Amino acid sequence: MSTKKDNYSFKDKKYMKLAIGLARARKGLTGENPSVGCVIVKNDKIISIGQTGYKGRPHAESNAIRNSFQNLEGSKMYVTLEPCSHYGKTPPCTKSIIKSGIKEVIYSIDDIDKKVKGKSFKILKNNKIKVKRGILKKETNELYNSYFINRKYKLPFVTAKIAISKNRLIYSEGTKRITNQISDKISHYLRFKNDAIMISSKTLNIDNPKLDCRLKGFENFSPKRIILDRDLDINLNTNIFKSSNKNNTIIFYNSSNNYKIRILKKKGIILIKSKLDNKKRFDLRIIKKKLFSLGIRNLLIEGGDKLTKIMLDNKLIDQFYLFKSPKNLSKIKNYVIFTSYDILKNKYKIKSKITSNLAKDNITIYKQ
Repeated sequence: MSTKKDNYSFKDKKYMKLAIGLARARKGLTGENPSVGCVIVKNDKIISIGQTGYKGRPHAESNAIRNSFQNLEGSKMYVTLEPCSHYGKTPPCTKSIIKSGIKEVIYSIDDIDKKVKGKSFKILKNNKIKVKRGILKKETNELYNSYFINRKYKLPFVTAKIAISKNRLIYSEGTKRITNQISDKISHYLRFKNDAIMISSKTLNIDNPKLDCRLKGFENFSPKRIILDRDLDINLNTNIFKSSNKNNTIIFYNSSNNYKIRILKKKGIILIKSKLDNKKRFDLRIIKKKLFSLGIRNLLIEGGDKLTKIMLDNKLIDQFYLFKSPKNLSKIKNYVIFTSYDILKNKYKIKSKITSNLAKDNITIYKQ
């Protein structure tokens, strides 16, 4: 039985893997644009690399062309996603590529944006540049899972996380930390990689979280805070209220409490009145659409059991991180059980597992 072989050499794959690594490193930090990685090679030597800029500009191809320390005449470009070919806030990358003298472009997958899809291939070919596509498609499709949802459905890509004990508790009175410091750093890494983080007012008032990124050197990448507060129950002594300003906090509400509205607006918090469903709950699909319209492309959920259960049950979560500690927590006093464990196992697939003898916590990543 014969198997079909691709037309890419070991070196082609090596350079594309580097480009994918560059794109992955900046994933979640490029605003409304996808994170793209680019590598330029001449005479089998890398002469330049590029990534999409923070907030989405400049594009990776433009950065790589600008960063080159050699003449690009006759070189080869490896790029994770089809280069753009239309005028937007920046000129098309195809124009820069043609002007640079690059002789060959290899990219992994077509862009799903209708303004771009398949057009760059023709433009580059018509300008006598050799073009190949399809290399390492599986890896690149995984890289752009969030971008595909953004473009196709006009919704943010939703990641959720929760930490549980061996006996499946998410809270036990008197216990401050369920998982260890390594798991905690991964949680902060997720905050670093997402535009916004959403919790309920109940979680806010009980836990009094800061919802910031505390990885050293990345504090400025803390996500925007989204609070679901139907009755405007937010405690004005919480860390979130005290640190709020017009750029970092949004509250969805359905209340006529003019006193609270006035105080919150004076603090600079963005208030969005949202309709309730027949169970007197927010319609989370509407909220997701609203957040997308506000520029949120990657949303992290750090809710309690109730919010997590609603979102899992309605398949509103694209990716879920389950942190599981090896220790049991006490059920003597107040405690909360993670009630969505069976929903997670039955409705979602295991994407990968992270285990370490050093960490001892088990982390399972699920996907739809």
